[in-house]
Amino acid sequence: MNSHDVWSRFPFSLNVCAALALVVSGCSTAANETKNIPAVSQDRTDAAIERYIRTHPEVIMQSLQAMETKRQAELQERQKSALATKQQELLHDPASPVSGNLRGEITLVEFYDYRCGYCKKAAQAVTDLQKDDPRVRVVYKDFPILGEPSELAAKAALASQAQGKHQAFHEALFASHADMTKEEILKVAVGVGLDAKRLEADMANPQWQAVIEKNRALAQDLGISGTPGFIVGNELVPGMLDLNGLKELIARAGQGK
Repeated sequence: MNSHDVWSRFPFSLNVCAALALVVSGCSTAANETKNIPAVSQDRTDAAIERYIRTHPEVIMQSLQAMETKRQAELQERQKSALATKQQELLHDPASPVSGNLRGEITLVEFYDYRCGYCKKAAQAVTDLQKDDPRVRVVYKDFPILGEPSELAAKAALASQAQGKHQAFHEALFASHADMTKEEILKVAVGVGLDAKRLEADMANPQWQAVIEKNRALAQDLGISGTPGFIVGNELVPGMLDLNGLKELIARAGQGK
């Protein structure tokens, strides 16, 4: 990227150059003290900063990169602190469905949306992980972020626990390519042996909306803004993981890392 490209993307302003002004003014102060040169006017200082940035456009990119690095470090520190204080909600909320080894020594927590394409890709890996590793317990956190149909599917999945078929229904919802209308959701439910009329009635229970809101608040505390999101112990991994990625996450937890 040449200097003209950078300059066109980041036009000069006093706000952008405020940080550089500290450096320039510091050098000017030292020079004034040693050579007794009168202080330059604000306009001349601004012009000097502008010339410097035009000549060294990489300074802007370096500053932006440093800001992003700092932001990521702060986010990770907040997540680490939140993970340490939210273990009870993550691992033992009675409203959250659980599968795998219910007494497993390692718990995988997943935040997901039934309409999320990446969640659909990861769903089979989560199922396969439970088959391959008998140590694993999985906690499901419904986190519908893609609109009302996502909320409807989440409520149906939560309500299916009353009929003891959550896991089969959960996997079938992810396997479905149909729109998450109530009709399609109930059709999927029938396919796994659920009583559709009972499920429809149970879906209307306001407690499921409360569970969803609680999961949203927990996700916000943890800095989770998208789906899927996976947590094992004090490690949070945003984004899709395949089976190998999940096994590596579990292995790190097993090694106490």
